[in-house]
Amino acid sequence: MISEGQKQSLYIFQDWKDNKGNFKSRMIMLFYRISSLIYRYKFLRFIFFWYLLLYKFAIGWMMNIGINSSAVIGRGLRIQYGFGTVIGSNTVIGENCNIRQLTNISSKMKENGSYSRAPRIGNNVDIGINVVILGDVNIGNNVIIGAGSVITKDVEDNCVMVGNTATVLKKKYIISVEKT
Repeated sequence: MISEGQKQSLYIFQDWKDNKGNFKSRMIMLFYRISSLIYRYKFLRFIFFWYLLLYKFAIGWMMNIGINSSAVIGRGLRIQYGFGTVIGSNTVIGENCNIRQLTNISSKMKENGSYSRAPRIGNNVDIGINVVILGDVNIGNNVIIGAGSVITKDVEDNCVMVGNTATVLKKKYIISVEKT
C-alpha cells in the first residue's frame, strides 16, 4: 500500500493502459494526475490555480465524478463508468485498484465537528457499485468489496466483504509452493 508520506510518480499517463477502451476514465485519471502534481507544490498551485478550477469544473460538473487533488492514488487505478463516484481529500488508494460507479470514499464527521482520518486502501482492491467507505479505516490487499457494501471498520488482507454493514463473506487463502 502507498503510505501518505510516500511520493507519487510524476508520470501522468501511468493509468493509461489500465483504462484501455474507456476514454472517459482515461481523461479523468489524466486530469487527476496533473491536478495532483500541481496540488503537491505550493508554487505550482499559485501559478496554475486556473487549472485547479478547470479541473473541478471538468471532472465535477461535466463528468459527474469527484476526486480530490490531495488524494494519493497508486498507479493502475481503473474507473469503470465512474458516474457519481467521490474520492475525498487525503484518501490513500494502492496500486491496481478497480472502482465502479456511485462509490463514496471519504472521511467521517465526528460528533465534535472535526473529521476523521481518510480511508487507506491497499493494493489490488476491487470495489463494487454503490459502495461507501467511511472514516478512519484500513482496507488490506487483495480485497473484493461487493456492491452496496458499507465499510466502517478495518478489513484484513484477502477478504471478500458484502452487506450493510459489511461482513466477511469468505477469506481467500494464498498458498505459496516453493520448489526445492
